[in-house]
Amino acid sequence: MVKGVSLSLAIAVSALLLSNVLGFNAILLALVFGIVLGNAFKLPEYFNLGIKTASGRFLEVAIILMAFSIDYGSFLKLGWETIIIVIVTISAVLLMTLWLGKKMNCPSSAGLLVGFGTAICGSAAIAALAPSVSKDKSDIGISMAVVNLYGLLGMILIPFITQDWLSDIQNSILLGASLHSVGNVAGAGFAMNDAIGEMAVTVKLGRVALLTPALLIFGHFTAKKSASHTTNKLNLPWYLVTFIVISILVSIFPFPEEILSYSKKGSNFLLATAMAAIGLKVSFKTLLNSGKKGLVFGAILFAVQLSIIMGLMLVLAT
Repeated sequence: MVKGVSLSLAIAVSALLLSNVLGFNAILLALVFGIVLGNAFKLPEYFNLGIKTASGRFLEVAIILMAFSIDYGSFLKLGWETIIIVIVTISAVLLMTLWLGKKMNCPSSAGLLVGFGTAICGSAAIAALAPSVSKDKSDIGISMAVVNLYGLLGMILIPFITQDWLSDIQNSILLGASLHSVGNVAGAGFAMNDAIGEMAVTVKLGRVALLTPALLIFGHFTAKKSASHTTNKLNLPWYLVTFIVISILVSIFPFPEEILSYSKKGSNFLLATAMAAIGLKVSFKTLLNSGKKGLVFGAILFAVQLSIIMGLMLVLAT
């Protein structure tokens, strides 16, 4: 087991160090490194147990630590118009995910993960949902690649398109309610101006705060959708119960900044390690075959998401 875990840790450390130089998402970088290494070399069987541990237990602990970053107060601080836009948009994207998944026959659970990552907060949302809905670790790699690609494209293109014809408030809401990760939102917002950047990140953090209820509600619908092979899905696993409890406590009681900071760093490191391990077991053939449909699926959801936000901003006169 030690060799598989050590290899996953080494990949994660390399990704984290390189991400500081390149300014690139370390979690996605670890996944890419794992995929490249796993396809370039045939790993001996004795690596498998450690890789399974890193992609399983490490991911569960990362999800628990992620809960320290959830703050329901961020959501309540948004104006009522913004709260409506965020809730309606998330709900619509998740419902669209379930409907479109059936229509497109999106491969296994990849569609569910792409939709959930698009609706909430990118890689973190995918990681939180994945153990409950995904039996095939390749789906996690596909969904993270798709969501991060559109998050990057949105970060570059949306400010270029909307800066001159939307107000600062509208741009802030559009970025915060649509882009896939906090990094995407900050990158796009502060590239326009500081006021847009600060408000967009606030909207995004409010959206992130909905991760816990979204996990419970979406889990309910996906359990019904896949009841034939997920009879225990509504009995929440221990790490999700712990995640929910911690997120509630952090939102009610003040925690020392040191705990919040170390938990975030720990979560990022364990998540990168888990993604490295998952990448080691993803084949290029599977990624290419399933990834094409995942790209179309993600593009449709992202377009729908942007359209809903724009429509709601017009209706609510934000």
